[in-house]
Amino acid sequence: MVQVSGDGANKGAGATGQPCFPSSEERRRIRGLASTSSSAERRTARRRARAAPRAPLLLLATAKAAAGPWERGARNYAAPSTCARGGLQIGIRPPIVNGPMPARPLVALLDGRDCTVEMPILKDVATVAFCDAQSTQEIHEKVLNEAVGALMYHTITLSRQDLEKFKALRVIVRIGSGYDNVDIKSAAELGIAVCNIPSSSVEETADSTLCHILNLYRRVTWLHQAMREGNRASSVEQIREVAGGAVRIRGETLGIIGLGRVGQAVALRAKSFGFNVIFYDPYLPDGVERSLGLQRVGTLQDLLMHSDCITLHCSLNEHNHHLINDFTIKQMRQGCFLVNTARGGLVDEKALAQALKEGRIRGTALDVHESEPFSFAQGPLKDAPNVICTPHTAWYSEQASIESREDAAKEIRRAITGHIPDALRNCVNKEYLLLAAQWSGIDPATVHPELNGAAAYRFPPGVVGVANPGLPEPPVAEGIVAHGIPSVSHSAPRTPSPGETSKLDADREIPADQ
Repeated sequence: MVQVSGDGANKGAGATGQPCFPSSEERRRIRGLASTSSSAERRTARRRARAAPRAPLLLLATAKAAAGPWERGARNYAAPSTCARGGLQIGIRPPIVNGPMPARPLVALLDGRDCTVEMPILKDVATVAFCDAQSTQEIHEKVLNEAVGALMYHTITLSRQDLEKFKALRVIVRIGSGYDNVDIKSAAELGIAVCNIPSSSVEETADSTLCHILNLYRRVTWLHQAMREGNRASSVEQIREVAGGAVRIRGETLGIIGLGRVGQAVALRAKSFGFNVIFYDPYLPDGVERSLGLQRVGTLQDLLMHSDCITLHCSLNEHNHHLINDFTIKQMRQGCFLVNTARGGLVDEKALAQALKEGRIRGTALDVHESEPFSFAQGPLKDAPNVICTPHTAWYSEQASIESREDAAKEIRRAITGHIPDALRNCVNKEYLLLAAQWSGIDPATVHPELNGAAAYRFPPGVVGVANPGLPEPPVAEGIVAHGIPSVSHSAPRTPSPGETSKLDADREIPADQ
């Protein structure tokens, strides 16, 4: 890089904030390629040029300086150089063909660090940041102060105290179906819409559920462990001992609690294996069971008493926490199987462990747990027999992961370019929002001029890093105008009148999965 002082070559260029470029002769001299009398002298010149100190490359500090020659169409500048501004050496970025990018609102991925799927969808309307945090204490102050949209998985929890730390947040999108790790009522009172992505992992979760059910009935996991331990099962007696507990599936009754998307997918798969399928879901409209060829029971107790295997497919709320507890376990058939791929808080693991030890429950398969990440070394299930545990992965496949992330980014985009909450497809606290405050459209006038570019930023405490996405430009639909979301102060909720009714007062006890 060429160092140009304020009184040196190209004088005046630095004062205007325009980049300064060395002449061809200067470039040849720097590279040690000027005409010399011998090859030895040329080699010496090259060594001296390499050993000379080089000025650090910095980003232009102001928008005026950034509007350099590329704004006028210049595109053929090879290497970055420096210019003088009051003796300060300022580096320039490589030329930007389409000019400086417009100001964009900030969208943050809270508990992840891979934004390669989201950026092609959001790069023309927002700046995408990633925090890779496990709690709000690990989120950079810039995100807390300026982020208007947030993407999150299930590994971070947002209570009211956490939500109050965000000063400009307008929308949260949970990449997945469950949203029990977000206080949606408090979010609505603070003017924050909460959305989920309910459909992308339906097939994967249903397939994993059937895998667990078949594993319990055919004891594949325990047979594999016996083989690993050296048990060859060469005689019929040894086979009976090793495979003891295996059960014929045809004619068994599978009870499904919550017949939402995943519950229906499980029911259709289970029927093909010969299960008699019954379900309990008091919030499902009448007639669905007839269209699916299923049997509906009127109470949870009826399902527990008549099921040989029970699988949970309902969301978690304050009303159905520990739905499976010591009392409900005693209502189950002796030797029943239990499968849970929904939410860990639905099952009281202490009561489950005791029932497994006593033989009241023959076996259980859990993909979700009360405490995650799950460890066999800790918790009540460490000494319980006939337990299969997986680390909350029933939802995952590469295709489902990409689809859910794309859908989440599209939901954020709808929030930025449309009206909240009307433009959102899966807003789970819309009723709370309408009750808490009067919503209006997004004002496109207020933007964040300091947030430019389509790179993904990571904000660890005290450090700001930039990661180049290196992704192709996505097609932009015609007619879409990128609006900034204004930074808002969260207002107090409106108190309903004494005679005003609300659907929120009747939270359902066992809502089906989304």
